[in-house]
Amino acid sequence: MDILATREPKGNFVAESRQDIIVSEAAGVATVTLNRPAKRNAVSLAMWRDLARIFADLGTRDGVRALVLTGAGGNFCAGADISEFATVRADAAMGEVYEATADAATRAIRDCPRPTIAAVSGYAMGGGCGVALACDFRIADATARMGIPAARLGIIYGPLDCDLLLRQVGLACAKRVLYSARAFELAECREMGLVDMVAGEGNALDAAQAYAAQLSGNAPLSIAGAKLVLEALATGTAAARAHEIEAVIARAMDSADYREGARAFIEKRAPRFTGH
Repeated sequence: MDILATREPKGNFVAESRQDIIVSEAAGVATVTLNRPAKRNAVSLAMWRDLARIFADLGTRDGVRALVLTGAGGNFCAGADISEFATVRADAAMGEVYEATADAATRAIRDCPRPTIAAVSGYAMGGGCGVALACDFRIADATARMGIPAARLGIIYGPLDCDLLLRQVGLACAKRVLYSARAFELAECREMGLVDMVAGEGNALDAAQAYAAQLSGNAPLSIAGAKLVLEALATGTAAARAHEIEAVIARAMDSADYREGARAFIEKRAPRFTGH
C-alpha cells in the first residue's frame, strides 16, 4: 500500500497516508482516519494489517501523547468489508486467518499505551463497533449509530470482541446488542454504555480531539502505567503480570517526569512532561 507523507518547513511529521488509512499529528495528538467513505469506511483485510502496525508504531512514538480513531465522510466504520469475504474469508480455515488478523488490530488498539479515543459519527457497526470498543473512550455525536449485525450474517463473534463488549455494557446489554443485530441510536448507546461521552452540538471528531488535547498534558508514564494495571485487573491477569506492573511503577518513580510533577506542584505551575 502506497505511503505518502507531508512535512512542515521545520521537518516535523504532519501526516502520512496509507491509501485507505490516513494518519495525522498535531500538538501531540495523532488522528487515525479510516478513509473509504464510499464504503462507509468498511475495513479490508489489508486495513486490518495496517491498523495493527499503525497503533503499535504510534504507541511508542516520541511526541504522541494521545490518539483519536475516526472515519471519513460522516461515518465511523461500517465494519469488515463483506464484499471481499468470498476471497479472504470463504471457509473456516480462511476465516481463522482473517479473524487472527482482525484480532491483532483490535489488540493493538486496546493495548496501545497512549490514551485512545474513538470519535463516532454515523455508523459504527460490526468490526467498526469492535474497534471503537477497543479504544479507551468513545465520544459520539447525534448522528451516531452503533451495533453488531453478526446474527444477520451467520457469524459468531469471537472471545476478544465479546469480552470488550461485555466489559463495556454488561451481560444483559451485550446480549441485547448481539441478539438483536440492529443499529442503536445515540440515546440507546449512551444508556447501555456503548458511548462514554456525547459531543453536544458539535461533531464527534472535534470533541474527541479536544479531549485528547486535555489528556496529552498529563504524564505519559502515569497514563501508560494506569492503563496496564487496569487492563490486568479487568482481564484477571494482575498476578501473572505482577513483575511487569512493579517495573512500570518503579520506572515512573525514577523518572524525570515524577520530579517535574513534584516541582510544578510546589511552584504552582503546569508541569512540562516529556515521557521520560
